[in-house]
Amino acid sequence: MMIRLLLIIAGLFVAAPATAQLPHESAAGKAEPAAAQTQVIISSTLPALLQDNLLHLDLSTGGRVSVLLRPDVAPKHVERIKLLVRRGFYDGLLFHRVIDGFMAQTGDPKGTGEGGSELPDLAAEFNELPHVRGAVSMARTEEPNSANSQFFIMFQPLLRLDRTYTVFGRVIAGMQWVDAIERGEPPATPSRVLQASIAADNKAPPVFAAPKPTVDPVAGEAAKLLQPAPKP
Repeated sequence: MMIRLLLIIAGLFVAAPATAQLPHESAAGKAEPAAAQTQVIISSTLPALLQDNLLHLDLSTGGRVSVLLRPDVAPKHVERIKLLVRRGFYDGLLFHRVIDGFMAQTGDPKGTGEGGSELPDLAAEFNELPHVRGAVSMARTEEPNSANSQFFIMFQPLLRLDRTYTVFGRVIAGMQWVDAIERGEPPATPSRVLQASIAADNKAPPVFAAPKPTVDPVAGEAAKLLQPAPKP
């Protein structure tokens, strides 16, 4: 029954919005922002049974990312992620390898791509889940059975990774915060996982920094043109 529910929920959100190495390629009275409303909808619509398979990643880019975990296809990997999350392992870790148009990788306490947890490496659980936008998959070395704690989130599809890396979940909300992760190998000013939690544990998100105001250069030039000409 649990597997069937997971598949149904995953289908509902499939249109929404993915050394360990990868191949080189609300205040009262104020309306909540759309992202916050989305989180409320997700929390209220998922059955209680599935709350234990919903991963929240609160990012320094400004918001909460929700990942639907898939224990039906990668049970050992999901078990590992949940164990490390509940130990606070991911809290404060940076995205140390972020390639534009490809993926953002985190989960290394050293921040170099060479680290992992003290737990033993995992046997591969390659499956049929595709490496599409928002897919969450485990990083590893050239050895298939070397995944440990590092994972990556796909910006864009790269299906040639299918069945060679273990996909264990998919972003179902907050992909805009993934898109905002600082690029680089390593990034000059890395983005971080401020807090990772499982929805069933009901951890409130941290207070996010106010987003930086965006500047539209075209609008700025247009405003200059509309200013009255100085009097002679």
